[in-house]
This record gives sequence, structure tokens and C-alpha cells, in this order.
Amino acid sequence: MLNAIPLIGIMVIIYNVIAFGGGFFGVGEDGIAAFLTDEWLKVGLVSGEWIFTAGDLLVTLTLFALFFEIIKATQTHHISIINHGLSMLVFVVALVEFIVLPGFATSTFFLITMMALVDVMAGFTVSIVTARRDIGTDGGLFGNG
Repeated sequence: MLNAIPLIGIMVIIYNVIAFGGGFFGVGEDGIAAFLTDEWLKVGLVSGEWIFTAGDLLVTLTLFALFFEIIKATQTHHISIINHGLSMLVFVVALVEFIVLPGFATSTFFLITMMALVDVMAGFTVSIVTARRDIGTDGGLFGNG
């Protein structure tokens, strides 16, 4: 049953917790945009200096979640249909939050929202291709083509 839970939804929830419970995470009066751009790690490279922020961490974790969501999309269990529906719900909620709520109009949340969209598109595309292969529509409806 845990396969039905979209992992990107967890990342959207984490962003919501940081945005709405800001004081607990050190989000001050500057808001979540300042928190997301706070420097967490600075690494000196030959090419220059690489700065890793809280927003970078959220985007990186969401990329890994997207990877696992695409792997889950290749499964043909009945639970994957529930996962696709919940992924669509996550995308719609994230899109509405991005458009409507203050603190969500950041590049970090935009990228999380776009990854939710890719999750939805990949899930439905993989399911359709898999169903088509299972039915055998390459040779016509009855396979005589």
C-alpha cells in the first residue's frame, strides 16, 4: 500500500511544513525565499566556488523522488493506478499553491511542481505503453494486421 503514496507528494508536504511552520525551521521575517537561498555548504573547486543551499537540497531530494516514481510507474500492479491518481492530485495542489499562496512563488517550488508534472506524464505514458503492449495492439485490434 505504501507504493500508492507519491514520493513527490512527500516533498511538497516538506515544503509546506517549512513554509507554514517557518519559525521552527529558522525561517525568519525574510520568509521562505531567504531560507531557501541560505548557504548550507561551500566547496572550493578549481573552476570556482560551489554554494549549496536549502533550496538546492529540496530540488535534489525531489529529483531522487522523481527517479523512484518513474521506476514505480513501470510496475503493472493495480496499486499503480491509485499512485497515478494521487500523483495528479499532488501536481494540482502544487500548481494551485504556486499560483495562489505567498511563499510558494519560488524557483525551488516551481521546479518541484514541474517534477510533479513530469511524474504524472511519465506515469500515464508508461501505463498506456504497457497496456498497449499487453493487449497487443501493434497488429490491429485482433492482432491480424
